[in-house]
Amino acid sequence: EPIHNAIVWQCRRTADKIDQLNSHGHSDLVLNKTGLVLDAYFSGTKIAYILDTVPGAREKAENGELMAGTIDSWLIWNLTGKHVTDVSNASRTLLLDIHSASWGDELLEIFNVPRVILPEVSPSSSKDAFGRVKEGHLLAGVPITGVAGDQQAALFGQACFEPGQAKNTYGTGCFLLHNIGHEVKISKGGLLTTIAWQLEGEPLTYALEGSVFIGGAVFPFLKNMGIISSHTEIESLARSVIDSEGVYFVPAFVGLGAPYWDQNARGTIVGLTGGSQPAHLVRAALEGIAHQVADVLDTMSETGVEINELRVDGGASANNLLMEIQSNVIGKPVFRPINIETTALGAAYLAGLGVGLWASKEQLTDLWEIEKAFDEKGDEEKRLKNRIIWKKAVNRAKDWI
Repeated sequence: EPIHNAIVWQCRRTADKIDQLNSHGHSDLVLNKTGLVLDAYFSGTKIAYILDTVPGAREKAENGELMAGTIDSWLIWNLTGKHVTDVSNASRTLLLDIHSASWGDELLEIFNVPRVILPEVSPSSSKDAFGRVKEGHLLAGVPITGVAGDQQAALFGQACFEPGQAKNTYGTGCFLLHNIGHEVKISKGGLLTTIAWQLEGEPLTYALEGSVFIGGAVFPFLKNMGIISSHTEIESLARSVIDSEGVYFVPAFVGLGAPYWDQNARGTIVGLTGGSQPAHLVRAALEGIAHQVADVLDTMSETGVEINELRVDGGASANNLLMEIQSNVIGKPVFRPINIETTALGAAYLAGLGVGLWASKEQLTDLWEIEKAFDEKGDEEKRLKNRIIWKKAVNRAKDWI
C-alpha cells in the first residue's frame, strides 16, 4: 500500500536539500560514483523526503517494512511479487555506483536511505530475474524479460549499439543519449553518465546523457497563454513567418538542465519589439527546443567521439518544422525512423532478447528504418551568430530566483 503520492521527476520540492548537500561538498563524490549531478531531478532526495515526511516511515524502513523504487519496480512488484529493478533505472536514483552496478554504501549514507528498502538490481534483459506475472492477472504466467529506463530504452530502440551513435527524444523534455561503450566516462561539462543497458552475460553499456527539462512541455504553455488553441496549429503558425525576427524563448520553467544545471533559472523571452507577433513567439519556442538540444550536442564533443548524425523520436519529433530547425541549428543531418515510439520498441527488443526471439542485438540493426531525413545546411555564419545570441538569452534566464 502506498504511504505517499508518487513524486514525478519535474518536482522541485527537494531543491533546498540539494543546496544543502552541495554546500557540504558531496557533489564530486556523487558525480564520480553515480555519473549524475546533484539535482532534485533524481530519486534519492525524493525517497528521503517521503521517509522524513510521513510519520513513522523511517522507523518502518529501518525495520524492513517498506519498499521504495522507481515506477518499473512498482509495476514489477504488482505483476510478479518480486522487488527488482534493472541497471538503467537504478542508475538514475543517485544511489547506485555505476562502476559496480550495486547500491553504494557512501551514497546511501549521504542521502540517508536504508539499503533494505531498495530493490534487487538486474540486467535490462534477463530470462528469469524479473519473474512471471502472477495468477489473477490477464497475462498470468507470462515472463517479464525486458526492463529499461525511458531514455535508455529509446537509445536501444533506435539501434544505437555502437559508440558514437546518438539519439534525441522529444517528449515533455528532451533527452539526448550518446553511446560511449563499456567504460565509464565522467563528463566535465554538465552531462550525465548513465548505464544504458546490460544484456545478460554481457558487460555494462554506458551512455552520456543531456537532459533538457522543457521540450514539448512548452506547447501547453503556448496554449495556456492563448497563443494557440491546439497543438495542431503550431507548425502552420510557425511557418507563417520566415524566422522569429530576433525573438528568443528560453523555456526554463523549472530551471535549466544540461549542460547548465541551474535550478534557479526561469523562463525568459527576449528580443520582443512592437512588431512581434504570436507566430514569432511560436517559432521562437520551436527554436528554443532546438537550441537546447544543440547545447547538449556541443557538450558531447568533449568525449572526442564525433557525432555525425542525430536519430530522433518522441511525440514532438513528428513536427517537421522542428526537425528542420533542429538540423539547421546543429549543422548535422537528423533522421526520423518509421517508428517514433522507440522507448516501447526498445523495451520490446530487450524482452525479445530475453526469451531468445533474437540471438543478439546485431540482428536488430536491420529493423531500424528511416521515415524522413532532414539535412538543412543553411548559412554557417548565420547559424553560429544565432547560437551566440541564444547563449546570451540563456544567461538572461540564469539564477533568476
